[in-house]
Amino acid sequence: MRAWVPSSLLGANRRETLMALGLFFVLLAGLWWLLPIRKAGEEGSRYHHAQTLDPYEKAGVTEFKEGQRGPGLSLKDLHGKTVTLKDYEGKLVVLNFWATWCTPCDVEMPTLENLWVRHRDRGLVVVGGTVDRGGPRSIIDPYVRGKKLTFPILLDPDMSTARAWLVTGIPATFLVRPTGEVSGVAHGAREWDSKEMVALLETLLPAAPHPRH
Repeated sequence: MRAWVPSSLLGANRRETLMALGLFFVLLAGLWWLLPIRKAGEEGSRYHHAQTLDPYEKAGVTEFKEGQRGPGLSLKDLHGKTVTLKDYEGKLVVLNFWATWCTPCDVEMPTLENLWVRHRDRGLVVVGGTVDRGGPRSIIDPYVRGKKLTFPILLDPDMSTARAWLVTGIPATFLVRPTGEVSGVAHGAREWDSKEMVALLETLLPAAPHPRH
């Protein structure tokens, strides 16, 4: 998993490097403190069964305990509009932190687009938060056009939102339930339109409205 912090920030000498690594592990530990995980098969999980594999495990997603909420976000999109998570209230949000220079991010982008196209009518939204430093539109816009991405792209030019979510490497993708609770996180690239991933997301989609008689 490629770190999104430029190598120049890691320090030119041993002392600065060790300090940076120490900060990394503090932040990583903070993530688990902020959003406690549920171990596979843990008693009380709705998937707890001796003969049943956990859908989170099969999809490569770390499940959080119920009731956890993220720090939120308020970022500009490519059209200059301010977007918050409240704008997607009632939808399943796949919140992906990425950058144009990140090779694993580049690999998973087409699967995120496929997921968005196939499931947006069912209440799923993919939100891509780019952490390219300074938010260079001369780089981001051509990338988005070249990849033919149609899901919302938000700019996190100073990485303040990524830091608030305690992201220490990209890609990092959070699953936010329609109720606003954070369901889980995937560190590193995933095949978001895979059978296993879709099976997991099917359990998190908002309930379909009852047809009128």
